Amino acid sequence: MSGNPLVADGDRPREGGPDRAVTEVAVGVLLQPDGRFLLTSRPAGKVYAGYWEFPGGKLEAGESVAQALTRELREELGIDAVEIQPWKTELVDYPHALVRLNFCKVTSWRGELQMREGQSFAWQQLPVQLAPVLAGTVPVLQWLAEERAYTGATCTLT
Repeated sequence: MSGNPLVADGDRPREGGPDRAVTEVAVGVLLQPDGRFLLTSRPAGKVYAGYWEFPGGKLEAGESVAQALTRELREELGIDAVEIQPWKTELVDYPHALVRLNFCKVTSWRGELQMREGQSFAWQQLPVQLAPVLAGTVPVLQWLAEERAYTGATCTLT
């Protein structure tokens, strides 16, 4: 994890001020054998509705990252994660919250995708063909590009 947080929408005030607590979030990077990865849109009524991101959600009291991710994938997508590999973390300073995104690669799951929150989904390759992409998603696209020795733009739309 980088020392300084990634700042999203830096021109907007921060809710809770400079001493706000960090919200822990489990995030799944679902990977197909051919290298495609799953992005979902944030549902209506949520902050940044319509933005594309990797699926996941907040840790509840006493949950590990893997437990939270398993629960979130079941609640949001109707799938059961089988292979969860902790990967990287990124601290992101959004106007509404300071979040630590705990990214995990998910390489195996059971069930068919069901968008249980009215969100959309898309299997993507680099460069991502969707917009807008949530700020916390951008580092992951860069990490995937590095792993794959991909040197082009990670997003084609802005």
